[in-house]
Amino acid sequence: MRKNLIASLAFLLASSTAVLADGASDGKVKIGILNDQSGVYADFGGKSSVEAAKLAVEDFGGKVLGVPVEIVDADHQNKADIASNIARQWYDTEQVDAIMELTTSSVALAVQAVAREKKKIDIVTGAATTDLTGKACSPYGFHWAYDTHALAVGTGGALVKQGGDSWFFLTADYAFGYSLEQQTSDFVKANGGKVVGSVRHPLSTQDFSSFLLQAQSSGAKVIGLANAGLDTSNAIKQAAEFGITQGGQHLAALLFTLAEVHGLGLDAAQGLTLTEGYYWNLDDKSREFGKKFFARTGKMPNMVHTGTYSAVLQYLKAIQKAGTDDTDAVAKQLHEMPVDDVFGRGGTVGPNGRMIHDMYLLQVKKPADSKEPWDYFNVLATIPGKEAYIDPAKSGCALVN
Repeated sequence: MRKNLIASLAFLLASSTAVLADGASDGKVKIGILNDQSGVYADFGGKSSVEAAKLAVEDFGGKVLGVPVEIVDADHQNKADIASNIARQWYDTEQVDAIMELTTSSVALAVQAVAREKKKIDIVTGAATTDLTGKACSPYGFHWAYDTHALAVGTGGALVKQGGDSWFFLTADYAFGYSLEQQTSDFVKANGGKVVGSVRHPLSTQDFSSFLLQAQSSGAKVIGLANAGLDTSNAIKQAAEFGITQGGQHLAALLFTLAEVHGLGLDAAQGLTLTEGYYWNLDDKSREFGKKFFARTGKMPNMVHTGTYSAVLQYLKAIQKAGTDDTDAVAKQLHEMPVDDVFGRGGTVGPNGRMIHDMYLLQVKKPADSKEPWDYFNVLATIPGKEAYIDPAKSGCALVN
């Protein structure tokens, strides 16, 4: 009888293990949103990205493979060491299955390295550097919403074609800024333009006067702002005080979104060209999601918020299709499945983890042309994904997935 009892227990244990292997490994799926919630990029992503993630879970039905989906979040304060420590804790002791958003390129690179070590999935929607799908690529790493190459093709390409053939860069002094300056410089030069100089500033700079004076004295037709968030907004405000645009130079906001335009106001932002992967007022589908997001947050979403929604939704679809939350099985589905939602329309994921989708060249409206709150952009052009992003075969990623 004792032997029968032991055999029965062994059978039950083996059966439960098999169920876990084919389903959710610990009775839930847990997604961490790790980003800047209190600093220079708090509006760019921040708590609104957390709400976007929660909205995706709700729209999916709240469960996957019959188990609940939980969203947790934390503020990495734009520090790679803090982000890495949080990622390790989440993966090692808090049963987090995937980490997403990851605003700030240095943070995203650090967390992607941890995720690769721990054999966990990360999906970046907030950071820009192409290194994430290039030399730092990972079989478990995905880059979803935009990158520096797409921004350079969009904003940089448009201004060169309009006659802005001499550039001076005002660049954030970390990986994102370097990548954005380099990508845009290459595109400007390839189209017959020239770069006459550049200057780097620390993250979260309050006083841009000395940097702007160097840009002004360069005589460049275009001053490329290779920064983001409040840094870009502050640079634009202070440029107006120096009369830079009145003097005939054009400001190019290389990473600027609806959130920052709203914070800056149309009076100061009018005429700026920028590139995003989503605009809430693009069509009926975009407007439907924008209004749903607004009802929840009191603001319209930018490409980071909507990209986070898309990333969470696609991750849950991949788990559902794989029939398990096993990292390798889910990563395989993420690489193979087409992306078709309000953000990634007809999107595909390359072997290096880059999600390829259309981008939009936008120009900020004059105040008199804005017909309703948050109606801030004229859509100048749609940039097909194949033009916006580096060919995965030429990305520098050595992975064979």
